[in-house]
Amino acid sequence: MEISGKNIVVTGGANGIGRALCERFAKEGAARITVVDLDEANAAKVAESVGGKSFRVDVGSRPEIEALVKEVESTAGPIDLFVSNAGIATAGGPEVDVEAWQRIWDINVMAHVNAANAVLPSMLERGDGYLLNTCSAAGLLSQIGSAPYAVTKHAAVAFAEWLSITYGNRGIKVSVLCPQAVRTNMTAGLENGGVAGVDGMIEPDELAEVTLAGIESEEFLILPHEIVRKYYQRKGADIDRWLAGMRRLADQYTDPI
Repeated sequence: MEISGKNIVVTGGANGIGRALCERFAKEGAARITVVDLDEANAAKVAESVGGKSFRVDVGSRPEIEALVKEVESTAGPIDLFVSNAGIATAGGPEVDVEAWQRIWDINVMAHVNAANAVLPSMLERGDGYLLNTCSAAGLLSQIGSAPYAVTKHAAVAFAEWLSITYGNRGIKVSVLCPQAVRTNMTAGLENGGVAGVDGMIEPDELAEVTLAGIESEEFLILPHEIVRKYYQRKGADIDRWLAGMRRLADQYTDPI
């Protein structure tokens, strides 16, 4: 898919990965970029810089996402690319309280479900559309130090796979963006990006370039850290060996996330 002339929505667009994607799409000639975030001030700044519009939306709320899509479609036409990028992290395991588990589930999983539910009717009607979901390498591998993050990112990848299987022959393109450590607010304060930075921390601009190439070639897996592909293959080839290696890695990090 070519970005030039396209109507694009980016959630979590006020900072970090989302901001870099908005800026890169603008350089590529997107017709309209809608910047969605709870951070109204920065979302407005990004929207102004890319000549788009901004909205304050809780992506975990189906009514708010539906209202957003209805507004964008009524003022700017069909949405060509919906980038479901917003996400949060929560450290811990099963002891994490239920409310925190629910919140990360709403943001890291249901946000993708809500977006698909809202945009698919129009996309399917015209037989064309693109869903890009930010899922993290944690969705393919795991996240040492955070069960909620690992679980929700795996679920996000699984949902994207289901979308591609179900609608791929009806004109719907689906990609998952799965980076390791990126220099964003989520990695701020972590030395070298924590365990996710074991293979190096990249800048959001670098990620945006890889993402653009992945969209243009319509790849399902977009991997800003190419080494993730090898890890993913090793996991599939010998899960017990891979788990043993992950345990050794976990032993090296007292504050992994």
